[in-house]
Amino acid sequence: MDLRVIPDGALELSVVGSFSRMGVTARRRLFGWEEPADGALMGKTALVTGPTSGLGFATARAFATLGARVVLVGRNERRLAEVRAELVGLVGADRFPTVLADLSSLASVRAAVDRIAATEDRLDVLVDSAGAIYPERTLSADGIEATLAVLVVGPFALTAGLLPLLRASGDARVIAVTSGGMYTQAAGLEDLQLERRSYSGPLAYARAKRIQVALVREWARRLAGEAISVNAMHPGWADTPGLARSLPGFHRVMRPLLRTPEEGVDTVVWLATVQPTPSGGGLYLDRRPRPFDRLPGTRLTLAERRLVWDTIGRLAGAPDPLPPNGGDGSA
Repeated sequence: MDLRVIPDGALELSVVGSFSRMGVTARRRLFGWEEPADGALMGKTALVTGPTSGLGFATARAFATLGARVVLVGRNERRLAEVRAELVGLVGADRFPTVLADLSSLASVRAAVDRIAATEDRLDVLVDSAGAIYPERTLSADGIEATLAVLVVGPFALTAGLLPLLRASGDARVIAVTSGGMYTQAAGLEDLQLERRSYSGPLAYARAKRIQVALVREWARRLAGEAISVNAMHPGWADTPGLARSLPGFHRVMRPLLRTPEEGVDTVVWLATVQPTPSGGGLYLDRRPRPFDRLPGTRLTLAERRLVWDTIGRLAGAPDPLPPNGGDGSA
């Protein structure tokens, strides 16, 4: 038995110790983390959504320094151009195409897929990092609750549309950036769009992240046998502009313990570069698999995950990209 799992498990149970900067610092020392080799992503093409700030920007920057061509997908044209210029200045090469896309709009997502397919011949890494919290219940242009649209429906349509490019890689990795907040909420299958209960932005966000990880497990199950690994990770509590805007009280109190964005995305970079390729269907924090559920009543059965898949697929308005391939019902 690896005795290091004992202090790691104690950190995990403490929550604050695990999710804060203390967790990443302790685990780096405990497990002797190695940094990715120079050029670990040389010759690879990665796509990052939400790359203009916070965790998305930290991911794009890390990938750029490791040699990747990074497709930057975001909804703010000015900020995309600024990020591209910053990355070009950082590495001295222009390999950062920008794609203007609003993940809350299915028409915009489809246009982005068409543009990416026209310019890229394969996709080795796809990082779903875009996020949003709304103070009031808002509908997208497609009539979908906006949090669900940005965090779940749009990314589902994007991934489905990019499957041919992922398959062309021969070793593709899809990484969904989730949130530890999803542990606090059930998926709420009876009211996915929060039509029947009072609305809360953080609650809608946590529920959408719960649905996101359920879909990650379904993507992995349905892609079994293909050279595409699909996993989720959560960054712990990282000091980002999004956290400061959406949870100002928490940010103010916890700021001394918050991780840097770079510490938050360490596991994204590890999942993108580690060899051999991680198997799919996992949820990771600090380079180690973690449980999907902490509280009674939040666990989804296989049948419920299939229902989530079918429901989100209908909202995305696309044919099922991966018909079910079975399963024992216990995963």
